[in-house]
Amino acid sequence: MIAAEAQALGFDLVRVKLFAGDDRTLQVMAERPDTRQLTIDDCGALSRAISERLDALEEAGKDPIDGTYRLEVSSPGIDRPLTRRADFSDWAGHEARISVVEAVDGLKTVKGDIVGIDGDIVTIADNKHGTQTIAFDNIHSAKLKLTDALIASTAPLAQDGAEFIEEEGQD
Repeated sequence: MIAAEAQALGFDLVRVKLFAGDDRTLQVMAERPDTRQLTIDDCGALSRAISERLDALEEAGKDPIDGTYRLEVSSPGIDRPLTRRADFSDWAGHEARISVVEAVDGLKTVKGDIVGIDGDIVTIADNKHGTQTIAFDNIHSAKLKLTDALIASTAPLAQDGAEFIEEEGQD
């Protein structure tokens, strides 16, 4: 349902996650496919569309989430979660941390450069443990590591809305 709302606005859904606890949060991450970014206005539009859909379901007695929760809509950010198969080819060459369901060569967490994905097999070049292959379905969570290379490759495509841009090395 949330994917349909995102797609209707021209966004790709990155992740939907319900965080339990005293302050339950329904987290929705999305991005524009052409820029991999989401503006504040985009977040607002998606939040309104999801809220309207959830409110209509609640009024019809078909609320998919019992009880109270907070809706949080955002872009995935620079050190984004890797949730889709395409993420492992799109972000090849960048460092990631991958937690697995079942240990791979005795490891529950693999860290290293993403080599890519072939079918359902993700390959990571781990400096400490060598090349590791992980079945996509064995991945519990994966996230890019914030590095200078990642920052350089994800510089905003547009500076719209920036009041001041400071360039390094200039006074």
